[in-house]
Amino acid sequence: MTAEPVWHPSPNVGDRRGGVAPDMIVLHYTAMKSAEAACERLCDPAAQVSAHYVVAEDGRAWQLVREEHRAWHAGAGGWGPVRDVNSHSIGIEIANTGAAPFPDLQMTVVENLLRGIMARWQITPDRIVGHSDTAPGRKIDPGPRFDWRRLALQGLSIWPSAAEAPGDFLHDARRFGYDVEAAGQDVVLNAFRMRFRPWAEGSLEDEDRRLMHDLANRWPVAQAALA
Repeated sequence: MTAEPVWHPSPNVGDRRGGVAPDMIVLHYTAMKSAEAACERLCDPAAQVSAHYVVAEDGRAWQLVREEHRAWHAGAGGWGPVRDVNSHSIGIEIANTGAAPFPDLQMTVVENLLRGIMARWQITPDRIVGHSDTAPGRKIDPGPRFDWRRLALQGLSIWPSAAEAPGDFLHDARRFGYDVEAAGQDVVLNAFRMRFRPWAEGSLEDEDRRLMHDLANRWPVAQAALA
């Protein structure tokens, strides 16, 4: 059993533009020396950044922004047709440098947060993304050490199966949600692999094409925009 997040309000908050309700969750790592240091920065008006939640390595958690409000965690980027990711999402900052595994207790707290948020806002597993997905090339968090498959096994994210035949990688990446025009193939490949094939190296392979084809066929978030 984990405690409820401690309310620790940030002044860096606003209204969701256009009156939209959150339909995405974006996961980050803090890349700072401690969760407390991350909270301090996310509550500093001069920093002009914030997130809805911060989760420490030992399972402690803070809520900085109410879920119905717009936090400033995603910045420039997009996912499918969405360009104002902040207005559409709830941001969770996970204390980690990016070089270390995420402790089991910390992951459990993140999972519990995800379950609650998904239930409250009817957010589906395919709408749980990393900052590296919405801003490929600019951001790499939550990084290759984050266990996305663990989340997928609990219905808290998605995981691909290899399609029978490889597809067109960039076309499928666009259908899945990546901003291909802004990023380009190498950047998108790196973002994709960081989440779904963190052990892979080198140039584009048929396995990348097969997995991306499956993601695009099952979760085509940009399909309407491409019609």
